[in-house]
Amino acid sequence: MNLHYIYDPLCGWCYGAKPLVQAAQTVLPVISHGGGMMTGANRQTVSPQLRNYVMPHDRRIAEFTGQPFGEAYFEGLLRDETAVFDSTPPIAAVLAAEQIAGRGLELLGRLQTAHYLEGRRIADEAVLLELANAIGLEQQVFQSAFQEADTERHIKASRALLANVGGQGFPTFALEHSGQFTLIDIGPWLGKPEDFAAWLSQSLPAQASATEFQACGLDGCIH
Repeated sequence: MNLHYIYDPLCGWCYGAKPLVQAAQTVLPVISHGGGMMTGANRQTVSPQLRNYVMPHDRRIAEFTGQPFGEAYFEGLLRDETAVFDSTPPIAAVLAAEQIAGRGLELLGRLQTAHYLEGRRIADEAVLLELANAIGLEQQVFQSAFQEADTERHIKASRALLANVGGQGFPTFALEHSGQFTLIDIGPWLGKPEDFAAWLSQSLPAQASATEFQACGLDGCIH
């Protein structure tokens, strides 16, 4: 049995679900799929409008999940009008880390912390190389894998999987057993990673009931 995790590195709810992913990894294999929420025409340069849009949603995510958002993010990155929010480079970095060391999810978690807590520009290649090196990935090997990552094809495949399992946005979690997928509603478990891991360890219902949890949409976080 595998747990499939369809995410985006710039999705606030995915950052909110980070402890659940880490807890799930203690129970079963977790396979990540980058969905490309802010790619192509959906890339955005930071602006006052973007800041005013995301801040109340991020504060709600913090309240709902207990995940910390830093002042370096709110008062630094979200005021840096030279910064660009682009999902493609960090997804490529996660693919590279997974390919060379099986550590894609570990790097994703580091990138999420860098973005939401430290206010780092995780669409910048230099930042991605620094963060990969900081977790022990050899720089030249990582850089080569990063540059060769077929990120566009990966994003298309992730979107196809999202549609196949019936997900509506990011994050989406689905259990795969014998080729069959079961969509999981993580709403009841946000902020409760130990309980989530315990639940995964038990026999799972075919479909969790809906809650007020709202995911990021395919092209942006709409709450």
